[in-house]
Amino acid sequence: MDKYSLFNERKAAQAAAYLLCKAGGSLNVLKLVKLMYLAERESLRRYGETITGDALVSMRNGPVLSATLDHINGLVPSCQDGWDSLIDDRENHVVQLRNRDAIADPDEDLLALSECDAECLATVWDRFGHMSKWQLVDYTHSPECPEWEDPGSGQRPIPPARVLRALGYGPEQVHEMTKRLREQQYLKAALSS
Repeated sequence: MDKYSLFNERKAAQAAAYLLCKAGGSLNVLKLVKLMYLAERESLRRYGETITGDALVSMRNGPVLSATLDHINGLVPSCQDGWDSLIDDRENHVVQLRNRDAIADPDEDLLALSECDAECLATVWDRFGHMSKWQLVDYTHSPECPEWEDPGSGQRPIPPARVLRALGYGPEQVHEMTKRLREQQYLKAALSS
């Protein structure tokens, strides 16, 4: 993990759990990662901030949250109260809640998420939750998400500035927002040292 990452595993797990609750407890992996990306994008659009602080990357099937995908794929260890506390290991191409009964109301029980985070997740679920995984792939490859670039067989970083420009922010706003994100990254690194 990058020393200056803003990634918050607990918030990523709770954002995934929020969407899984809306879906009845389980989702196809590809659909979940697309919905989580679109929620990050919605949060950037509304507030100039992300929900999880995760790095955004272009992959063959569209943009994703890098560390979140690593957790889904079991490639990194989970911290206490992190991914493994809420989300079961993926099986086949499905991810599900570890304990469906532990979350009676995602808006009340997922306390790492702010009200703004929950609003972005709810908006994305209402707008895209009915779509199939392949419809979401098509959407994230469309002019609606111009920040995605075909990475071939690998992956390519998506700088927040590119997403902010795609969302219609002007050069000065993009500069100020990315400056604030960098300051948050340095502050987090300093506090965790």
